[in-house]
Amino acid sequence: MKFTCSQNKFLEVIQTVQKAVPARSSTPILEGILFETEKGMLKLTGTNLEFGIESYMEANIIQEGSVVLPSRLLSEVVRKLPDAEIEITVSDNYAAMLNCLNSTVTLQGIAPDEFPSLPEVDEKDTIEISKMLLSNMIRETIFAVALDEARPILTGALLEVEGNTVTMVCLDGYRLALRRGMTDTPKQSLNVIIPGKTLNEVGKILDDEDEKISITVSDRHVLFDLGYTRIISRVLEGEFINYKQIIPEDYKTRVKADTKILSSSIDRASLIAREGRNNLIKLSLQDQKMIITSNSESGQVYEEIPILQEGKDLDIAFNARYFMDMLKVIEDQEICMDFTTSVSPCVVRPIKGSNYTYLLLPVRVYA
Repeated sequence: MKFTCSQNKFLEVIQTVQKAVPARSSTPILEGILFETEKGMLKLTGTNLEFGIESYMEANIIQEGSVVLPSRLLSEVVRKLPDAEIEITVSDNYAAMLNCLNSTVTLQGIAPDEFPSLPEVDEKDTIEISKMLLSNMIRETIFAVALDEARPILTGALLEVEGNTVTMVCLDGYRLALRRGMTDTPKQSLNVIIPGKTLNEVGKILDDEDEKISITVSDRHVLFDLGYTRIISRVLEGEFINYKQIIPEDYKTRVKADTKILSSSIDRASLIAREGRNNLIKLSLQDQKMIITSNSESGQVYEEIPILQEGKDLDIAFNARYFMDMLKVIEDQEICMDFTTSVSPCVVRPIKGSNYTYLLLPVRVYA
């Protein structure tokens, strides 16, 4: 096997595929990247058996072949090579020689025969949405995915398609994040639960271009096709929580607030709150203002911001980090916050439209 390619592009594709490669594995071949020549291009594949990434790149193929090379070491070597053309020659015993200007590095590879194939996904249920929309949907919901394996289904995000509407939902038992968007390829009904770890990696690969990405769902797998790069992941089996039932429609207090002012105040209060045991902030809604306080052994914070308040006065407390996680991803200038009681969830929506909904459970405060 022999080919030449640019150092820059080679490193970029290695780092993309590397996202699927485990740092440590009881199966050593999984710690490598499979290199193959296919249709005049270089194809790279990495997998941890839960999800895999394959990516094609242009290269000058001098001799066909395949090899598995150690992912982490290869990435470090290529990153430190000059920004110039690299020539890679693989010998019969799978030693790969990398030549770049005055540098020569040899890495011992292994035979590709035992490298696992990525699963085939039946392209029956496919939708197309823009890369930018999918990137935003992931960024604006993934923070609420459960990290605790006690309820495995909540470690994934629900992707739901009804007609032209695509909805992504994450929840961890303390908060819920929902984001809606539109697709040009409507489906009567489509539901899949995608592991949060997979979506995190997909989000890192997506760019902000408004090109289309196709998402294909089968019984056991989901495929994200970005053109030169394909990401294939297992899906989580089971029923997702009926999120529609846990979002209250009624309220006794409605607040409209400036997102940036609220976020800055909560952020300052969080500095003190995180020094305490419960990372707690308290909100007091009264007389068209919101009073934000936090206390710990390190000190205390008092913030007062103007709001538009409709309904009863209310005192309520929240986990400061959870509140900030939500505010960080909201880009609207103003938000609407609905409250019922001091022990009922707060629901955050846009002033106009319904493209996102956030639900946050309060923390009980005992006098």
